[in-house]
Amino acid sequence: MTASMPWPDLSTLELLVAVAEHGSLGSGARALGMAQPNASRAIKGLERSLGIVLLRRTPRGSTVTPEGATVVDWARAVLEAAGHLLLGAESLGAQHNSQLRIAASMTVAEYLMPAWLAELRREQPELKIKLTVCNSSEVFERLADGDCELGFVESPGVPSGLRSVTVARDRLVVVVGASHPWAGRRRPVRIEELASTPLVVREAGSGTRTVLDRALRGFDPVPPTLELGSNAAVRVSVSSGMAPAVLSTLAVDSALRSGELRAVSVDGLNLERRLRAAWPAPHRLAGPAGDLVRLAKEIGTP
Repeated sequence: MTASMPWPDLSTLELLVAVAEHGSLGSGARALGMAQPNASRAIKGLERSLGIVLLRRTPRGSTVTPEGATVVDWARAVLEAAGHLLLGAESLGAQHNSQLRIAASMTVAEYLMPAWLAELRREQPELKIKLTVCNSSEVFERLADGDCELGFVESPGVPSGLRSVTVARDRLVVVVGASHPWAGRRRPVRIEELASTPLVVREAGSGTRTVLDRALRGFDPVPPTLELGSNAAVRVSVSSGMAPAVLSTLAVDSALRSGELRAVSVDGLNLERRLRAAWPAPHRLAGPAGDLVRLAKEIGTP
């Protein structure tokens, strides 16, 4: 690390990720309990330090630029590593406390897991929780390798050797930027037309991508125009007018309400899906893992 490129502040990286996840600087700052002027100064300082414009600032608010979305992906990895450091240090000082190791796919982890874990922590304040965020295929790998006791995925099914239960339901939606020709379209798009349109998609192995690939199977879909590793990166690319995408309603709700994105109806396309908890067979869920699944089913989706 050179003197001209100092280490970024972790709290500012956390703020940048929150801006991407919540759709605006103000919403991201509120989610972290930060005053917006302080948040604005922190992001501007990070932009100066990195030499990159991270936010697109308009009278309607500030959103993440395509370059900023890439930095958001890197920031998530840094924050996850920092979280692992803190969890490791915590476990060294509290070896007698029970621990629950969880792996969750990105949509579940970003939009649902915080509420589920907060309720579990209220019930069991001494419980130590280790959460790993990855895509659905990686969750299955971690379960098979014994790296976690419980996983949450968005995939249509689970591999043999695992048991699963539906904890919530979700729906994917086709979205475009406000300037895209489909944004003002009155008639639904035909599924064949969607299949013949290059899309911005999540990476292979993600639950969102798996559901989309299965829905378009048999319609000879063309290759995607861009493949990205996070919901936020896909959302920013779509809002810039690049191409349509298919994302969870959880990931685009705020962007749809603000008008940044527009939902497009597609004839004959069913994108409803189940969100599942999975664990190694033949074990039966008990203890904190069973408690978390119970809470997830009770709380569900917003």
